[in-house]
Amino acid sequence: QLQASGGGLVQAGGSLRLSCTASKRTASNNAVGWFRQPPGKEREFVAAIGWNGGNTLYADSMKDRFTISRDNAKNTVYLQMNSLKFEDTAVYYCAVGLRSVPSFDGYIYWGQETLVTVSS
Repeated sequence: QLQASGGGLVQAGGSLRLSCTASKRTASNNAVGWFRQPPGKEREFVAAIGWNGGNTLYADSMKDRFTISRDNAKNTVYLQMNSLKFEDTAVYYCAVGLRSVPSFDGYIYWGQETLVTVSS
């Protein structure tokens, strides 16, 4: 129903683009959020986007480096991550909800994760 992909190993300063692909039924008219959980830390909000590509939200520490976008024709939401830092190492999740919000409980469906490892 919902699958995150695109993670991998990258050097600090590099870039990765994550994809969150959903079934048409899951993606239609829904907001999508990205969250991450660094090793040994709590899960945290990364970015979110409304169903029509508007209402984009970012965590303060990522808004200058990460860009969220979506292609509804492909039922896919992207997270472009630039200038990656060691502290961006985490398991990344995408989730679908009714509105673009930065809180976990605003999302209904959670997809499988993708691991991002940034080497220093």
